[in-house]
Amino acid sequence: MNFDTKIVIVVRDDLATWQKLNVTAFLTSGIVGATENLLGEPYEDAAGNHYNALSIQPVIVLAADAQRIQTIYNRAMGRGVRLSLYIDDMFETGYDAANRATVKARQPDDMPIAGLALRDDKKVVDKITKGAKLHG
Repeated sequence: MNFDTKIVIVVRDDLATWQKLNVTAFLTSGIVGATENLLGEPYEDAAGNHYNALSIQPVIVLAADAQRIQTIYNRAMGRGVRLSLYIDDMFETGYDAANRATVKARQPDDMPIAGLALRDDKKVVDKITKGAKLHG
């Protein structure tokens, strides 16, 4: 299937593996929560066991250093593209309200961005994320 949009998650390349996975999970939930009809139908195996629905669209995970991720953030904000955002301060909290408070306390140019995610037109996403590398 061909999609007009693209979902990309960019994680900072100097994070520990557990942090990268945590950030990716949180950011994915932000994209799914903000996008109507992004989930497909529930899954069922041959024995009749049921599983949760998954995203109907692939998700690309990229990595970038702190400077590049700030550039990507600035490009997205400059284009009015809505983001899911995870900052370093959120690693120290344990619940949603505290996570939101850490972001609220920061100015846009003073956020230690651990990762971000966006879904928009393919060409727009490619321009915004230019310079990030496929996570490996």
